[in-house]
Amino acid sequence: MSEDRIERDITIAAPVERVWAVLTEPEHVGSWFGQGKPTPVDLRPGGTMHFDHGEYGQFPTTIVKVDPPHHFSYRWASAHPGEQAVDGNSTLVEFTLTPDGEGTHLRVVETGFADLVIPEDRVDTAGYESHSSGWTEQMDNIKKYAERLAA
Repeated sequence: MSEDRIERDITIAAPVERVWAVLTEPEHVGSWFGQGKPTPVDLRPGGTMHFDHGEYGQFPTTIVKVDPPHHFSYRWASAHPGEQAVDGNSTLVEFTLTPDGEGTHLRVVETGFADLVIPEDRVDTAGYESHSSGWTEQMDNIKKYAERLAA
């Protein structure tokens, strides 16, 4: 197994449009990933979505792809808090949403760890192992949050 690619899949009992909103709208993003406050989002390729990851820092991600409501991706410089994510300092996070009956199949893929230089003091929070376990937790957060909104 490569330590360059993380893949997680989950089925959510909420329609695709609701899950899309959870992943992309300011009032929702901070609730499943962050400090519970609205997250500034400029939802367009080249736009920025700002993650507030508490003690780990502030992360201005760079949005790569916006294809509502099925594909969304951004670059995330998790080893470099405060720095805009660009090629060379970041990983690529890609979400794919597919209708699954009345619910949604959500897939996240994060790639690019092999090419990163991660400062020693950030390896525990920005490396492959950290993100691998982190995405398991975050996908559960997304599921719970989206299902609660859909109820």
